[in-house]
Amino acid sequence: AEPGWRFVGVDPSAPMLDLARQTAAPFIDRITLIEGLIDAAPDGPFDAATAILVLHFIPRAERLETLRQLHRRLKPGAPLVVAHHSYPQGHDKDLWLQRFAAFAASSGVPEADAAKAGKGIGEMLPALSPEDDELLMREAGFTDVSLFYAAFTFRGWIARR
Repeated sequence: AEPGWRFVGVDPSAPMLDLARQTAAPFIDRITLIEGLIDAAPDGPFDAATAILVLHFIPRAERLETLRQLHRRLKPGAPLVVAHHSYPQGHDKDLWLQRFAAFAASSGVPEADAAKAGKGIGEMLPALSPEDDELLMREAGFTDVSLFYAAFTFRGWIARR
């Protein structure tokens, strides 16, 4: 839809970058893919950024630094769109993970696999509460942080530099 747009993708996983190359093959001449973390990304400034299904893998302190680095690389007013696991912590955490597993099972995932996935998310991902995620974006310098998507343990926000 926007033939003049160019993209930069950064990922620490070579297999994920290979999949991106295959998926975006018709447009690869407009895409630069870089293996690494945020510090490997060009300085920009960029018109926009996304972090889709990324931040829930990054511990809180590193997540704040990642958000700060994204903020630094964006033009003033540019949007950041993020979406990842973000659900209440504390005594509600298990309830939200059970809801996630129940939905997966009702969608055709074998019940044991769905329960294992819910448990694994809770034990392995350094997910934060939605309130903490919003706080980190603001702490990194973003404004107008607004939730645009919520489904079980997933949340999506748009924020501005």
